[in-house]
Amino acid sequence: MRAACAALLAGVLAGCAQAPRPPAPEAALVQPEDGSGWVTKPGWQARRFMVAAANPLATEAGYEILRDGGSAIDAAVAVQMVLNLVEPQSSGIGGGALLMHWDGHEVQAWDGRETAPAAADGRMFLGPDGKPPPYALAVAGGRAVATPGAVRMLQEAQRAHGKLPWARLFEPAIALAEQGFEVSPRLHALLAGQPRLQQDPLARAYFFDAAGQPWPVGHRLRNPALAEVLRALASRGSAAFYEGAVAADLVARVHADPVPGRLEAADLAAYTPRLRQALCTDWLEVWRVCGFPPPSSGHLAIMQILGMLERLPPAMVPAQALVDGVPGADWLHVYTEAARLAYADRAQYVADPDFVAAPGGSWGSLLEPEYLARRAALIGPSTLNVARPGQPGPVGSAPTAWAPMPDQPEHGTSHVSVVDAEGHAVAMTTTIESVFGSKVMANGGSSQPGGYLLNNEMTDFALVPTDAAGRQVANRIEPGKRPRSSMSPTLVFDRRDGRLVMTLGSPGGPVIIHFTAKTLIGMLQWGLDVQRAIDLPNFGSFNGPTILEAGRFPAAVLQGLRARGHQPVETPLTSGLQGIQRTPRGWFGGADPRREGVVRGD
Repeated sequence: MRAACAALLAGVLAGCAQAPRPPAPEAALVQPEDGSGWVTKPGWQARRFMVAAANPLATEAGYEILRDGGSAIDAAVAVQMVLNLVEPQSSGIGGGALLMHWDGHEVQAWDGRETAPAAADGRMFLGPDGKPPPYALAVAGGRAVATPGAVRMLQEAQRAHGKLPWARLFEPAIALAEQGFEVSPRLHALLAGQPRLQQDPLARAYFFDAAGQPWPVGHRLRNPALAEVLRALASRGSAAFYEGAVAADLVARVHADPVPGRLEAADLAAYTPRLRQALCTDWLEVWRVCGFPPPSSGHLAIMQILGMLERLPPAMVPAQALVDGVPGADWLHVYTEAARLAYADRAQYVADPDFVAAPGGSWGSLLEPEYLARRAALIGPSTLNVARPGQPGPVGSAPTAWAPMPDQPEHGTSHVSVVDAEGHAVAMTTTIESVFGSKVMANGGSSQPGGYLLNNEMTDFALVPTDAAGRQVANRIEPGKRPRSSMSPTLVFDRRDGRLVMTLGSPGGPVIIHFTAKTLIGMLQWGLDVQRAIDLPNFGSFNGPTILEAGRFPAAVLQGLRARGHQPVETPLTSGLQGIQRTPRGWFGGADPRREGVVRGD
């Protein structure tokens, strides 16, 4: 396996009610994860099965499982365990995941999102002055750690849809952890400038040399402590993570951190994944787009944007959206106006549905055609700058009592797309939130070097639970609650025959919504293949400035936006899109040139 992975890696790297307060333009510069260069990807063709992941070693693990007769879920488990090892800055067993699954008959939404500890409360991040610390300080330390959910969710999904033995799925990751893997350019680049990570003794000893420098590209990094944890999971299942020595070590690390947290053994023991009803929305009369319901805001925001664009008068939508291969100013204007309206609703309404009622009695109220038409009617020739949330449900219904959630950064994740030999599919987005999570490492109590990083998902909640008027924010911290997410694992079907068309998703914090929407539009509206759609420049708005991927748009586009009142901000937008689309010959996969991902299949 290592030889095949090395060849893959070498081939890839060779190319190498109240309007919310508007974010300041510089806020748009906050990146989910820093960039690490651009490597042109060709797109990949396969006939029977395919897997796309953010690192060649993880892709190879998924391919090995599919080749041996495993299901899409089996492959996703194997990919996740290897990503934990080779892309530790983005996801792992110390975090959570949202997984969409198609079994040929039904779309399921498996919720492995983290939960707030039982001792958590809405004021836990506030100082004596009633204000939270700067976000960069809030994300680091034990206080930011929520109850991880990925492992238990993956086991429940694999019990329902797996074909190979659970233990078999851990073999690629265990072998790599024991024998070592070469530090990739992206991992090396992201380790630079991580002083808080060096404050954790386990992380410092594992990621850095004796002089405190990140291990160089190509350094063979072994993680025997993680191998021990993975062996326990392989033999005893998720119970080995949520109970016993591994759980005790995790809780101890959270409490021993200089910024201690509130996670307890009882929180781990009580964690339960949710099997939720997927949201499926018709678009452009041909497609049925299925995504995750709350606590994710992804599908709702994406389909609000697409639905509003669909309902604009033809005169407002340019006939030629792409100008010299990039979206033009006229099209970007209407897209980002729709985004402002969608993000205003997102800030107002979306939170854990076990704690917060849907507006109008149903999350579908945000996607009702009449409501989207009302929202689209607010889009005019000049920008709204900052949109107000709408009032979904029947006209004249009572306004919401929630306060809008203030603008707050969200951070890194990873995405996996899989189609197996039976045509069953997975779209899984997985996360530890910030780059390197909470910067706290656990090792299961091992005496060996290494371990795994813990999430900082508590900072995906609103750090301030109420507004100045005392109204509560829907996404405030409450015990047992799941934080709102932007993760957007997506499956698309052809309405005419019901066949799966594609599986898609991306990391990227709040920009995930735009990354995914861009790719859907590029493929299903503009006729690009998945690789060319992923390659398109990134863009969007969070209900403030218009953000554009730096260096990808000509001056005329910026000038055209400014003429409509926009504040365009150019910034790196490091998406990590992974997608697989059906073709007459089988499957065609694409991976984001902005990260290290590849696709493989037979």
